[in-house]
Amino acid sequence: MTRKLIVLGPGCPRCENLLRLTGQAAEELGLDYHLEKLSDIKQFMSYGLMMTPGLVVDGELRVQGKVPSLDELKAMLGGGQT
Repeated sequence: MTRKLIVLGPGCPRCENLLRLTGQAAEELGLDYHLEKLSDIKQFMSYGLMMTPGLVVDGELRVQGKVPSLDELKAMLGGGQT
């Protein structure tokens, strides 16, 4: 199953860092994934995002207002993948 990963952010350095780390975590886990970045603030509201950056994993907002470590992202993305 392809994991759908969406980084929400206006383009700030933290948002770009989250995008890079999310892709790196997915690659290191060997996931089949689609990663995209949304920067339209109106779209953020549909996910319930209050603070950027945000990360949506398979339609669920999992991170907001911070950039998790690579290990935290791997744990988040690897959950249920055995």
